[in-house]
Amino acid sequence: MDAATRQLITALHDAGRLCVLAVTGGGAKAAAALLTVPGASRSILEVVVPYHERALVDFLGYTPEQFCSADASRAMAVRAYERGRQLAPGRPVIGLGCTASLATDRPKRGEHRFHVAVHIGTETTTCSLILTKGARTREAEEAVLDAVLLNLLAEACAVPHRLEPPLLPGEALQIDRRPAADPLSAFLRGELPTVCVEADGRCRSDAPAPALLLPGSFNPVHQGHWELAAVAARRTGRPAAFELSVTNVDKPLLPDEEVRRRIGQFVWRAPLWLTRAPTFVEKAALFPGVVFVVGADTAVRVVAPRYYHDSKERLAEALNKIRAQGCRFLVAGRADASGRFVTLEDLDLPGPFRDLFEGIPESEFHLDLSSTQLRQQARTAPTNP
Repeated sequence: MDAATRQLITALHDAGRLCVLAVTGGGAKAAAALLTVPGASRSILEVVVPYHERALVDFLGYTPEQFCSADASRAMAVRAYERGRQLAPGRPVIGLGCTASLATDRPKRGEHRFHVAVHIGTETTTCSLILTKGARTREAEEAVLDAVLLNLLAEACAVPHRLEPPLLPGEALQIDRRPAADPLSAFLRGELPTVCVEADGRCRSDAPAPALLLPGSFNPVHQGHWELAAVAARRTGRPAAFELSVTNVDKPLLPDEEVRRRIGQFVWRAPLWLTRAPTFVEKAALFPGVVFVVGADTAVRVVAPRYYHDSKERLAEALNKIRAQGCRFLVAGRADASGRFVTLEDLDLPGPFRDLFEGIPESEFHLDLSSTQLRQQARTAPTNP
């Protein structure tokens, strides 16, 4: 490794940004160089090499129109960025995607080319290059790609060092910069009404609608949530998902970083839907036919006139809208302020709407733990000196 490359990589390790790299068809040498220079643990979270087409499809979650394309590299970068957010919630993260078609041990019909993209959450930058076919060995083509990849990382990390890519006459880098187009960023900007963060971290705006949904603030998510979801799934025969509204009737909008932190709690556990629907009427409009899994304390609020400006007419209107969407409630018991375990049978439900509510027997689910209790315990827990 030459001195200039080592200097650039050392600066990357010291820049304070964490990176996930996804490379296919080329770029593995640059990734190896990043790991070779001491200090890599300060900047590299993960390197993924989905080399086979099926591996890349599995990584992206869909089949790209072209495997070696600028669009594919951008999708890889976004996916890498999402993975970085899972691994280091709350930290500044960069996702890099590289797809290449370089010289090999057999002649290629198409162009020798590569596309490298970095995604930083708000913007995606892509560098593409068509190489002069037959003018270089595979190793020499890799050297060009390595320089471009490291330069793009340096730019994303605000590192001033650059390498000089060994370009030939007639070769020119094509650089494309565009605002973030990933579904999570679009949702946070208010451009999408809802998105689903899959259990593996992939964020989708086109995910199949959930059939069983457990809404909550999940600050934090706890064992009671997981157990209730499992009980509800067994009882209904439907797969359980969770829903977090970033807006609340009585609270300010959740900051983006707080949303991402709460998302991280569900990684490899369950799908999480993000919405801007603080009321069940709004949730029902987004998810027709869904069964909402709620605690008895939430069910009380659903049927209490005081939450509808003390109007029984508005309450009836809201419940009729929920019914019209084909939605209903599965209600678990909860302990009240006095410690009494309250179930659906203890609630005063409006007669015409009793059919919208089904109770979970105490024999199937009884857990008094709450997020509020966990937060209080965390505040009063002694700290180590």
